[in-house]
Amino acid sequence: MLRHYTPTLSIMCLSLLLVFPLLVSGHMIEVPASKKECFFEDLHVNDKMTVTYQVGGGGHLDIDFWLADPDNVALGKDIKQSQGTVQITAKKNGRYEYCFSNQMSTVVDKMVSFNVHGVIYVDDEDIVSPIEREVRSLSHGLTAVKDEQEYIVVRERTHRNTAESTNDRVKWWSILQAIVLFSVVAWQVWYLKSFFEVKRAF
Repeated sequence: MLRHYTPTLSIMCLSLLLVFPLLVSGHMIEVPASKKECFFEDLHVNDKMTVTYQVGGGGHLDIDFWLADPDNVALGKDIKQSQGTVQITAKKNGRYEYCFSNQMSTVVDKMVSFNVHGVIYVDDEDIVSPIEREVRSLSHGLTAVKDEQEYIVVRERTHRNTAESTNDRVKWWSILQAIVLFSVVAWQVWYLKSFFEVKRAF
């Protein structure tokens, strides 16, 4: 059984690496207030690129995003979004730039998590084995699962930060209420005591 499946597994791995090159990278960046962070990818005609992002912390959890071709023509643009996905197919060779802008904020920095998927175009005429098509489908599926996992992680971190911030506010508000309550009680005791002492004097 092992001898039967080992060559097939080798073919799948080789096909994945040579026939369907899939470049995936994940990043976490901090975009300072009133600033923007830009990145670029060099693509060829019919190459595909997908950028998926989510704001994990800072302010209202929003960011401006755009992706432009080598002629600086916008191919995708999001304004004040907490998350998004932009997918393009290159129509020309050159450097494609994408930016995260926090210029709408003058005080708060933003934490942004994003993934970039680059698929190098391969002509279908060069694919002679059905297993190579299955490798393509498998690669897309694995990428989607990875994106979903990272999205869940960032979302959980965001919700945890929100919950911790809310708990801190509730704690300090409770402490403030307790201080005010004891202060009012102490003042009332002092006032009543001084009132009766004045009446006794008369």
